[in-house]
Amino acid sequence: MAETIGSLVDKISIVELKIFHMAEQLQREDTTQEHKKKVSEKLEILKIQSRDLQEELNELFLKVARKETKLKIYRQFKMYNDPSYRIKPK
Repeated sequence: MAETIGSLVDKISIVELKIFHMAEQLQREDTTQEHKKKVSEKLEILKIQSRDLQEELNELFLKVARKETKLKIYRQFKMYNDPSYRIKPK
């Protein structure tokens, strides 16, 4: 499984922010109906994406709670700013 609970929450947060700002566009009085139509279409797609991600998060959470799957912890191994990884000139 590629997703973690954290990565799904992150994706949901991003989509929800997009939904919020897209909805703001519908409130603008200085735009055309064509703009609002496009915004409405995008808003519906974003809402579907959000629901899909929330369902995926719920499914993953239930699988973890039922011990049907185990989350892995991926460690970060950063090599930059560590002098021991620098290649010394010949």
